[in-house]
Amino acid sequence: MSALLWALVALPLGAGVLLLVVGRRADRAAPGVALAVAASALGLAVTAAFRHPSAQAPFLDGLPMRLTVDGLSGLLAVTVTAVTLVILLFSAAEFGSGEARARFFGLMLLFAGSMLVTVTAATLPVLLMGWEVMGATSWALIGYWWRDPERTSAADTAFLTTRTADLGLYLAAGAALASGSGRNSSLSLDGLARAEEPWLSFITAGLVVAALGKSAQLPFSFWLSKAMRGPSPVSALLHSATMVVAGAYLLLRTGPLLDASGWGDDVVAWTGAATAILLGLVAVAQTDLKQRLAASSCAQIGFMVLAAGAGATTGGTLQLIAHAAAKSLLFLAAGAWLTALGTQQLPALLGAARHHRTVGTAFTVAALSLAGLPPLSLWAAKDVLLAGALERSPWLYAAGLAGAVLSAVYSAKALWFVWRPAVARPDARRIPAGAVWPLVLLAFACVALVVPAFPPVRNSVDRVIAVSSGQPAPHAWEFVLSAGLALLAAAAAWGWGARSLPLAARVKSGFADWLGLERAAHVVLVAPTMWLARAAAAFDDRVLDRAVDGSASATVRLARWTNDVVERSIDGTVGAVAAGTRALGHWARRPQTGQLHQYLAQAVAAFTVLAVVLVLVR
Repeated sequence: MSALLWALVALPLGAGVLLLVVGRRADRAAPGVALAVAASALGLAVTAAFRHPSAQAPFLDGLPMRLTVDGLSGLLAVTVTAVTLVILLFSAAEFGSGEARARFFGLMLLFAGSMLVTVTAATLPVLLMGWEVMGATSWALIGYWWRDPERTSAADTAFLTTRTADLGLYLAAGAALASGSGRNSSLSLDGLARAEEPWLSFITAGLVVAALGKSAQLPFSFWLSKAMRGPSPVSALLHSATMVVAGAYLLLRTGPLLDASGWGDDVVAWTGAATAILLGLVAVAQTDLKQRLAASSCAQIGFMVLAAGAGATTGGTLQLIAHAAAKSLLFLAAGAWLTALGTQQLPALLGAARHHRTVGTAFTVAALSLAGLPPLSLWAAKDVLLAGALERSPWLYAAGLAGAVLSAVYSAKALWFVWRPAVARPDARRIPAGAVWPLVLLAFACVALVVPAFPPVRNSVDRVIAVSSGQPAPHAWEFVLSAGLALLAAAAAWGWGARSLPLAARVKSGFADWLGLERAAHVVLVAPTMWLARAAAAFDDRVLDRAVDGSASATVRLARWTNDVVERSIDGTVGAVAAGTRALGHWARRPQTGQLHQYLAQAVAAFTVLAVVLVLVR
């Protein structure tokens, strides 16, 4: 059984590294290799989801490397591999043959493999390894077109922002070890809730910060805007079923820890609700399609985070899976239109769905699902998790409904633009057929994934992810209420069209600028850090360097004085000793004449002196 799990994570990781090492020589074969690996990984993930294998290998003393597939991680592994396969199918048909395909597909496989490690990790050290590789490969994918300075700068911003939040995982790991329970439990994710205070709070805070940063929740949301500089398949993979949902998955998995802390669940739930509302407003204000989809990703993941805080694990999991299908489809359609029409600005995309009917229809299915309209998947999944919010607090439920209404508004506004009467597009490119049918598959998934939100399948999902039998279930009026509000909001947004909202210019610019979060981060973190760096550099130049130079100069002067004064004195002393020794030697040689009578005289004189001394001493 362990071989199955090792193969699941090693296959995409190994193939990705191999494509990267071979480089441009593998460009022709890279799409086929990547598709074969992704299909094999999907088969392994499905098998693992049924068999629940575990694997363990020596790592550190008392801290083995452990991977495991349970109900929740099994569902996520299948979701990750399925979405990866569909996106790679799209990329193989749409990604230009003149591009560095081996590098692109290698990085995509490496990223997917690191996400699988993150999903199946049973201990914090393994989670950290997958987490780190995922962050590094996301930087390389966002900055794939590295010759463009704006893209590399965007990749740097995304990487540094998530990297800053990732420090929370190191805090959590250190606190778990310090608590004394870390070694006995091998830093098991399931054992973190057993830590004692104050370490329990440190562990909770570290995990929450890392999860919110990776999932682009407030106040870290702005990095997702920068990440849209990457290729559209990258956006579809990173921001639908992998990187940005990794934080939400971690919170869903460590629900007992949030509950045991006494404060983590409330903080997480309200942060998710606030993100769903505020980033929903940001999405409404965007005129760039990919930026609108990025803001909507933050908002939709906010519902998953809300579910984790409210203890609605089933609803959060259903939301995650349904969001993966809908959002990957929306990003891929936006990428197809960008390639065909050369723009992603909504005013310039008027009639885009009419020019490419199949793509437009698939995009519509995903957008209506995102809007929360029945009978599509996100409508039902959202109500399952909002039932948990209602049980926790009516105000939390109301906040979730407000976020759902905004979902309908920004989705309907996007549809209004792409379905307006078409304008002449003589230079429009044809979308390859191979890039269209993966979108159709995802559209069918948006419809089919509504089934798990209703009994008896939902009850089976409860059993699979091993949640308590007390999981809240939505009443019929909740489904009707959310659907009615979504329909009213979508109709209002469609009727309002492209007209500007009657808001102050400063308010509209604030939402269009992602709440000024990036500027705030520069003011609060970047500017002080740069000031400290400049102050440290000035201290180094003006104090430390001068101190070192002064010390060196003093040492040289001391050396010269030593050479001029001390060494001369020492040389004189040594010379005098040598001269005295020579003189004594000269005097000592004088009695050595070689004549016997002189030696007898010297002996008589010596014995006479000794006799006198002995007489005087007595």
